[in-house]
Amino acid sequence: MAAQGDATQRFREARDFLLRHREDYQAAYDGFVWPRPERFNWALDWFDRIAEGNGRTALHIVEEDGRSTEVSFEALSARSGRVANWLRARGVGPGDRVLVMLGNQVELWETALAAMKLRAVVIPATPLLGPADLRDRIERGRARHVIVRAEDVAKFDDVPGDYTRVVVGRAAGGSPGWLAYGDADDSPEDFRPEGVTRADDPLMLYFTSGTTARPKLVEHTHVSYPIGHLATMYWIGLTPGDVHLNISSPGWAKHAWSNLFAPWNAEATVFIHNYTRFDPLRLMAEMDRAGVTSFCAPPTVWRMLIQADLGALRTPPREALAAGEPLNPEVIETVRREWGVTIRDGFGQTETAVQVANTPGQVLKAGSMGRPSPGFVVELLDPVTGEPGAGEGEICLDLSTGPVGLMTGYHGDPERTAEAMAGGYYRTGDIGSRDVDGYITYIGRADDVFKASDYKISPFELESALLEHEAVAEAAVVPAPDPLRLAVPKAYVVLAEGWEPGPDTAKVLFAHSRSVLAPYQRIRRIEFADLPKTVSGKIRRIELRERTARGSETEYDEGDLR
Repeated sequence: MAAQGDATQRFREARDFLLRHREDYQAAYDGFVWPRPERFNWALDWFDRIAEGNGRTALHIVEEDGRSTEVSFEALSARSGRVANWLRARGVGPGDRVLVMLGNQVELWETALAAMKLRAVVIPATPLLGPADLRDRIERGRARHVIVRAEDVAKFDDVPGDYTRVVVGRAAGGSPGWLAYGDADDSPEDFRPEGVTRADDPLMLYFTSGTTARPKLVEHTHVSYPIGHLATMYWIGLTPGDVHLNISSPGWAKHAWSNLFAPWNAEATVFIHNYTRFDPLRLMAEMDRAGVTSFCAPPTVWRMLIQADLGALRTPPREALAAGEPLNPEVIETVRREWGVTIRDGFGQTETAVQVANTPGQVLKAGSMGRPSPGFVVELLDPVTGEPGAGEGEICLDLSTGPVGLMTGYHGDPERTAEAMAGGYYRTGDIGSRDVDGYITYIGRADDVFKASDYKISPFELESALLEHEAVAEAAVVPAPDPLRLAVPKAYVVLAEGWEPGPDTAKVLFAHSRSVLAPYQRIRRIEFADLPKTVSGKIRRIELRERTARGSETEYDEGDLR
């Protein structure tokens, strides 16, 4: 136990170092050292330690109908102990794969902590998945147990396999063949682990969202996410006693980032507001009631928020953040004007913690993601030579420095892992540029950047320009085949309320494009259509490129409308 106690102490020291230098980026970056314990179990060695006698709220959930649930650190520690004991009695052991498909409900956090205590491996899954996706996860993830909501039980009728079935809640007509999660209430809360948790033991297997290909299976350990997200805690600016709201669906990495590890690393409260349809005014009312001090949301949510009356939020959060996809400058300016808070962007992946970020108290540069996070050495590799030090290139992590917040690899796919880790760098597949002060600006996915008349086009830049116009709620730009220029920028546009699709609106947007973009960047074709997205909310550009290649009778060509 002494070794485990030492691991807890080293973790706390690293955490406290970042808290002390919360607004001094250079000191934090220069002085931070990753704790590298040989043995570490975050649920036992950190969460249970901070939960001892701790009556402060760890988790606060408000339902759409107004029902509110608050669970203290102490109570959640005890409840997760009961669940761990109950699951162990039903055959869940070290190394077992457990597919967890729950919503934002207390049982999700109980299960996450319980699985860690058991040294089981969690396969997070969003409840939006259907039987085909679940078959893939059960087969490739080799899941031996599943824990799901009652309303999703029927999805598993068509998912073969010899796995333990656990249901949370009651399904209409019962759930024959399923174990009732509620029976865990009768188990003892005092949990005693069997064996030690090695730092490199697997903890989570994440299926990526699959924007361009079949989902990859990302493997994280008991160190790479729990300890790696000290960097995420630093980016968010969390401190003990904060109330943090992160809008993210369970099953995706950002949920673990900001609804589990980062806030509880800081001993902050996780706040959740559940809803079936997004209502910005209701959300802001709940933020006021809960006293939210930090708020993180994907760009889609921020775009919907600025369509509402931001003044309805009486007490804006101290920290405002965006992640998932780059945030457009006009959204940042609107929030700054209305709330007096600047949204800070961050860049990371399912494979990592936050790699690059605008951290608290630092100078923000328009359009920039910020600078490398403490503990990460970021290089831009020249896309042609592969050499580091380029002013523009692929965003990569230097593996020689041993970044803790990085996956062990793509599970069951050594070739893809070797490709991603080639030459001593982890390669993100994203392109960025770096200025003289070390700030990195996102350009786009390597697969998304294209050429038009031999000019390189970043879809993100063009989308940002379109979003400056009041008619545009969302936009995605892809290359459209052109006999003269090889390709020209085509925009798929979702219109804001009050605007109608048609040639008149297309003319307005073409004129806007001509006024704000260089000639080679101008939008040449427009189609008004909903944007295909993954279940995690990311735009599936591959579908748009395929649709564009097939041609469309509903698109508008700039030349035809002049």
